[in-house]
Amino acid sequence: MKNQIAEMIHSAIEAAYEGVQGIPSAEEILASIEIPPERAMGDYAYPCFKLAKVLRSAPPVIAKNVCEKIGSGDAKAVTAGGYLNFFLDRESFAKKTLGSVKSAGGAWGGSSVGSGKTICLDYSSINIAKRFSIGHLTTTVLGHSLSRIFRFLGYKTVSINHLGDWGTQFGKMLYAYKTWGSESEVAEKGVTELLRLYVKFHEEAEKNPSLDDEGRAWFKKIEEGDAEATRLFQWFKELTLRDTERVYKLLGVSFDSYAGESFYNDKMERVIDELSEKGLLTESEGAKIVDLEKYDMPPCLILKKDGATLYATRDIAAALYRKDTYDFDQCLYVVAYQQDLHFRQIFKVVELMGYEWAKNMKHVSFGMISYEGQTLSTRKGHIVFLEDLLKLAQEKALEVIEQKNPELPDKESVARQVGIGAVIYADLSNNRIKDIDFWWDRVLSFDGETGPYVQYTHARCCSLLQKAREAGIAPAEPDFKALCDDEAQEALRLLSRFPDVVKEAASRYEPSLITRAVTDICQAYNKYYYEHRILDGEPSEVAAKVLLTEMIRDTVKTGLYLIGIEAPEKM
Repeated sequence: MKNQIAEMIHSAIEAAYEGVQGIPSAEEILASIEIPPERAMGDYAYPCFKLAKVLRSAPPVIAKNVCEKIGSGDAKAVTAGGYLNFFLDRESFAKKTLGSVKSAGGAWGGSSVGSGKTICLDYSSINIAKRFSIGHLTTTVLGHSLSRIFRFLGYKTVSINHLGDWGTQFGKMLYAYKTWGSESEVAEKGVTELLRLYVKFHEEAEKNPSLDDEGRAWFKKIEEGDAEATRLFQWFKELTLRDTERVYKLLGVSFDSYAGESFYNDKMERVIDELSEKGLLTESEGAKIVDLEKYDMPPCLILKKDGATLYATRDIAAALYRKDTYDFDQCLYVVAYQQDLHFRQIFKVVELMGYEWAKNMKHVSFGMISYEGQTLSTRKGHIVFLEDLLKLAQEKALEVIEQKNPELPDKESVARQVGIGAVIYADLSNNRIKDIDFWWDRVLSFDGETGPYVQYTHARCCSLLQKAREAGIAPAEPDFKALCDDEAQEALRLLSRFPDVVKEAASRYEPSLITRAVTDICQAYNKYYYEHRILDGEPSEVAAKVLLTEMIRDTVKTGLYLIGIEAPEKM
């Protein structure tokens, strides 16, 4: 309908201002069509202010002239100052919207716009020898959702887990293990024991700072390929990946690559050589830097005084490797906003190296997460482990199910879907740049804007459709006049806009737009459900109402999938 309105406006402008050059195309008009702030003002609006210069007339006069040239059809045009407001024919709107959703075959909102294009997504980036904490929840579910959204739009996506598996902290870990640990304890308790040793090291180092030198010495052994250091380091890495795989399985997350920092050890020389050859590398107090002062940034440190590489060196090497390997059209880094300067620096360095594609590297930043009012710190041992959180979510969801629907079949499976869905929804329901404070009473509520509420609406649609089948309601040609009431029209309006939401979520790297849209659809449908008896009426009327329910169900399921949440059929 929006496309049709854009064509109507374009034809009317040409008819009203025949021969005038510079009239916008239908595609340009489509991009300017707005949603009025109040429903009484219309379903769509087109501002004529942009036409004033081309048509050399006042916007209200243009609106009036164009309106007079718009014929009758599926949308009625009226003027309001410099705006053209459109009111859709409700019956036609219902028929066309539901026809479009049905023809999409469960993929309403998907497209092939990204066909032939590749997007690399760097997210999760867990640290070796540490358990998966709630602090890595946002990067994991945000990156996973973006991957699904881009695939839904036809892109090829490459999900990369850039493991934190290099640095002095691993030397500290090895020293702690050799001093206070035992093979049997680590073998039995895995990463939990490694974390205890890591925390103990920092506690002891506060009393005896010379331990930091011991940590550096052990890391040097790793760098030099010492047999014992390498064996222990690889063992700790295997234990960590085994531990985190359980969490990824619960979240439904998988990766195409686990190439972490250590993967780029033999790829650093290219970076240093290129920077030197291109005259970008300068010395500062014994270190090697790229001076970024003219770009209002501190210098990008490439090599320390002792010749050691840094995060920036490795990220530049990773960018070159990813472009060579995947030939990406975009490379997204889903990392907290504290790293904003770091990414601005490396993007600028890659640009200065002469790589035009540097402009396609994007930092998708997000806020920090706290748990019931408390910030998290691994070093101080104040941390909430994600696996524990997800298990607790399932337990709490099961308690709610036992209270509300104790006869529900396969309760444990539904509790898993609801509990984990609640956690993901809570994380992705707000603008990604906002900090999140995680409180259970909000997260697992079946009322308001929560994951369980959206999942319950999907289950309600499934239940109603099941009742329709069990009642033996005969198939009939839908009478779309049955969907001309305000409640049905609001649900249809939100359904019709879902494809635009998916596109915008991709362009802004903002899954919360989909979360918001799906929640709005559920709220609109629930209002419709309470105001109307869906299975009562003439067969053709029931057919139309059942079709609306079916398309709501399919779209809600799609939206939940795009943000990484399952859609139970019974709750």
